[in-house]
Amino acid sequence: MTLDSAAAPLHIDPLLDDPATRIVVCCGSGGVGKTTTAAALGVRAAERGRKVVVLTIDPARRLAQSMGIDSLDNTPRQVKGVRGPGELHAMMLDMKRTFDEIVEAHADPERARAILENPFYQSLSAGFAGTQEYMAMEKLGQLRSRDDWDLIIVDTPPSRSALDFLDAPKRLGSFLDGKFIRLLMTPAKMGGRAGMKFLNVGMSMMTGTLGKLLGGQFLRDVQTFITAMDTMFGGFRTRADATYRLLQAPGTAFLVVAAPERDALREAAYFVERLAAEEMPLAGLVLNRVHGSGAARLSAERARAAAENLEDSRIVDQGAGNAQSRGSAAPEGSSPEASETHEPLEAAVPVVAADSVVPAEPVVPTEPVVPASPHASDESDASDVSDVPAMPAMPADSAAPESVASGTASVTTSDAISDAASVTTVEQLTAGLLRLHAERMQVLAREERTRDRFTALHPEVAVAEVPALPGDVHDLAGLRAIADRLAAGGTTG
Repeated sequence: MTLDSAAAPLHIDPLLDDPATRIVVCCGSGGVGKTTTAAALGVRAAERGRKVVVLTIDPARRLAQSMGIDSLDNTPRQVKGVRGPGELHAMMLDMKRTFDEIVEAHADPERARAILENPFYQSLSAGFAGTQEYMAMEKLGQLRSRDDWDLIIVDTPPSRSALDFLDAPKRLGSFLDGKFIRLLMTPAKMGGRAGMKFLNVGMSMMTGTLGKLLGGQFLRDVQTFITAMDTMFGGFRTRADATYRLLQAPGTAFLVVAAPERDALREAAYFVERLAAEEMPLAGLVLNRVHGSGAARLSAERARAAAENLEDSRIVDQGAGNAQSRGSAAPEGSSPEASETHEPLEAAVPVVAADSVVPAEPVVPTEPVVPASPHASDESDASDVSDVPAMPAMPADSAAPESVASGTASVTTSDAISDAASVTTVEQLTAGLLRLHAERMQVLAREERTRDRFTALHPEVAVAEVPALPGDVHDLAGLRAIADRLAAGGTTG
């Protein structure tokens, strides 16, 4: 499948080579190859001279294995085997550990210990909705502030909606600013007896109800957490806003990753519109796992018609052979002996193939073997070649002597049958391949229609198509192959 003329080509190498490009964010729906694309971009950029770190959120171990690393954690680790002057580091986001680092960095040791040991905090840091996406933003901000790498490639979290990545900081900020949190923080802010009086009088009904629903201990854990985190809430919001502005900066480039499928491209189109609304820089669309064919000029209709013709001709040939095997009446005026004596060998081949059993490997004996028979003394010499023409006239159930001549005839007949079977096998194989090609061309046509609908809606979006590989990526060589295809995918033709 080639790029539609309406789609602008996405040139990956100039994007990676530009020193002004400091952050590349790979985003898209789940299962479209974001992690592989991010890793391949990292290999490509490092081998072209950049000092790169790839931040992945995918909990699968495929990325670590493909980069030759035993495991990835919250600390960037250098990848060995990269060719060229650059460096490649990789890390996998540890959501809870990142949250712990924030607490340890922005609270005194006593308060940090109280927060880390709080049961509500442990639940919040491990599984609160949006925490993973928010921590990815936090880690991105940390990596950018260290300035140890000149290019950061982010693989966004796998989620049902690609928009979760942009919404998470605001969602967590809304949670921290919510009425429920502010209400729980009020007694702590008032402090002393006034606070306790307010809690006992003003909140008695609410806490009693919540205590029944959530449990009294849970409510106390929440209040303790809110009290300890009070001074840090402003920091969360400030950093979230700063990271959001970082994503809007000119040094950031978003790559929307999709597969040539209707649902994936529909979400990609929605994400493109959202990026434009948020004024975030979009570099283009990476279309992964695009199918192609080396015989694209043979359409699905022509391939299917050719397969049907091959199958129909085989059926016709078999029908003709069966008709000959059953035998038709001799032409009027001819004798039975003539019809038997002058029957061609080609007509005799289907007779044996259809109605009788032929040994798989005809044996040509070195010495004449004459089976015991009461009339054996009356039979002619088996080695006499003159007896060969009389062989077809023998009854089917008579015990004919096996001879060199009969062995030769059996070999000739078996070879003819084998040739006929081979022709049939080739026809069947060819018809099957033609049908497979027809199915492939239908897939190509469907992918082209889906892509063309996207490019018609968003002609301004540059597109790079990555041809599908026959297998999964397991090492740096595989990532390098993906990167080569990605770099070449922005060319038209």
